[in-house]
Amino acid sequence: MAYGGGGFAISYPLAKALHIISWIVLFLTAICLLPLFIFTSPILTLLGQDESITEVARTICICSIPILFSYIVSNNCQTFLQSQSNNVIISFLAALSIIIHVSLSWLFTMQFKYGIPRAMISTILAYWIPNIGQLIFITCDWCPETWKGFSFLAFKDLWPASKLSISFGAMLS
Repeated sequence: MAYGGGGFAISYPLAKALHIISWIVLFLTAICLLPLFIFTSPILTLLGQDESITEVARTICICSIPILFSYIVSNNCQTFLQSQSNNVIISFLAALSIIIHVSLSWLFTMQFKYGIPRAMISTILAYWIPNIGQLIFITCDWCPETWKGFSFLAFKDLWPASKLSISFGAMLS
């Protein structure tokens, strides 16, 4: 917002602090959700689900943990780039990701007949390739006006931003 508004909406340091707060809040949320991914099998067993289904669900959930953490990077990087009208890089990396994902999925499942864990590698890569590309784009001087690294200013407003995030999440659910 600060970039698009020419610095009039919010100052650049405040925009950077809000961006860092978002990283922290999403990371803490992912940590809170992590037990659901780790203990999927016992939870489903308690709910009376068939053992074969719980084992497949456990495998998928354990393999999905990197995807959970990729959302942190994805959400923040895409918001940051979109606020600066750098949508082309997002689109390019998404297209590259789809091509790699479809190719690896076909290779792992149809050609090599791998099971779910190895097939999930293509999904994990499909999430992380754009994230790594976006991080490189943001941190390597293509966004010089707004990105100057992490700042401890974010910790000053962490609690009010967390309360806002929690109340917003409660409204959505």
